[in-house]
Amino acid sequence: MKRKIYNDLLEWKEQSAGKTALLIEGARRVGKSYIVEEFAKEKYKSYILVDFSKVPDEVKQLFQYYLDDLDYLFTYLSQYFNVKLYERESLIIFDEIQFCPKARSAIKHLVLDGRYDYIETGSLISIKKNVKDILIPSEEVLLKMFPMDFEEFLWAMGNTNLMAFIKKCFEEKKPLGELLHRKAMDYFKEYLIVGGMPQAVDEYRKTRDFESVDKIKRNILNLYRQDIRKHADELNLKVEQIFDMIPSQLQKHEKKFNISALDEDARYRSFEGAFYWLVDASLINIAYNTTEPNIGLGQMMDNNSLKCYLFDTGLLLSMTFNEKNIISNEIIKKILFDQLAFNEGMILENVVAQMLVSNKRNLYFFSRNNRENSLETMEIDFLISSNQITSKHNIIPIEVKSSKRYTYSSLNKLMKKYSNYLSKPIIVHTKDLKEENDILYIPIYMCGLL
Repeated sequence: MKRKIYNDLLEWKEQSAGKTALLIEGARRVGKSYIVEEFAKEKYKSYILVDFSKVPDEVKQLFQYYLDDLDYLFTYLSQYFNVKLYERESLIIFDEIQFCPKARSAIKHLVLDGRYDYIETGSLISIKKNVKDILIPSEEVLLKMFPMDFEEFLWAMGNTNLMAFIKKCFEEKKPLGELLHRKAMDYFKEYLIVGGMPQAVDEYRKTRDFESVDKIKRNILNLYRQDIRKHADELNLKVEQIFDMIPSQLQKHEKKFNISALDEDARYRSFEGAFYWLVDASLINIAYNTTEPNIGLGQMMDNNSLKCYLFDTGLLLSMTFNEKNIISNEIIKKILFDQLAFNEGMILENVVAQMLVSNKRNLYFFSRNNRENSLETMEIDFLISSNQITSKHNIIPIEVKSSKRYTYSSLNKLMKKYSNYLSKPIIVHTKDLKEENDILYIPIYMCGLL
């Protein structure tokens, strides 16, 4: 299946010319190993894939004892994997690099040697125990990999034209029209159910069977829970507790994560390490409350007020609807026919967060509660910076609306109080694009373009 990150690999190969190694980091099962091996097959004369989750200790020890004799190191790798290496025409892949920190540390010497190109892939890369005894190489270029986005999902379904038309309509601020909007929404509802994990998408592409897809997603969720128990050490109970509570916290109206739900006497600082662990493992996307909707949102955020989204919305659905460990056909029908009123808000907000993050946006929201003055009480789902920074009007407020009828009193209050800070607001809904009362309304499938 086609992935956009492939173009990033091509750009790295051309621009680096062996002067840097590429580290691809992301959650397990997002397709890192697959895309790198496809890239190696197509763009190099030969390649070696060293999977550190499988190779014996004697292979791992090479990177500890033979960095001063790279000729021996390369000869051993070539013989062990039965692959001939060609200078400047071969790629060596360090897969699951977190299982061999010494190999990651060796990147400095290997890149300096200059004979071959190197790509590392891994999960849990930045968690402390994987890097505590090594020097992080400055020759390493980091590239984050996310679940498949909506356009990649369309490609997998065999539709290579629809997203180009959606982009054109977004740029020109024109609606798609009833027929194509309905078609785009039908695809998007399938994307919500299936999600962006390549294994799930591939199964759906082949079978169109939501039940078999759901089984795959539940296996992935169980794999993540096993990772938490194995790798989170003394934080494992807190990490798993947060992970399992994400659906219930997102079902609340304001969707902020209530720390007291974990423990009535809990404070954020006692769970801070557990949240960071999940972020490092690429399993969650966190949005922080900013105290003022002005330029430099990250400089004014409140670390104690946050929303916690699952990194893949398809997985969130399987976590949320877990009766008999399977999503029922009734739930799927309600999603497909726009009848899932109770949970739809959390699902749509989670996928918007996912789409913003995959487009390299940091997540912020604005929440203020003033019991004495209702005009100061506001809840805005997301704030992003405009692409062109000026002396005024830099921040775009985004509201996600799941129901067919909705109000935007918080948006009106925000626009009135902070008019000099704000650019044209955006309301994300399930209808076609329109502009009205100086507000841009966009269909949810356009959020990846923001």
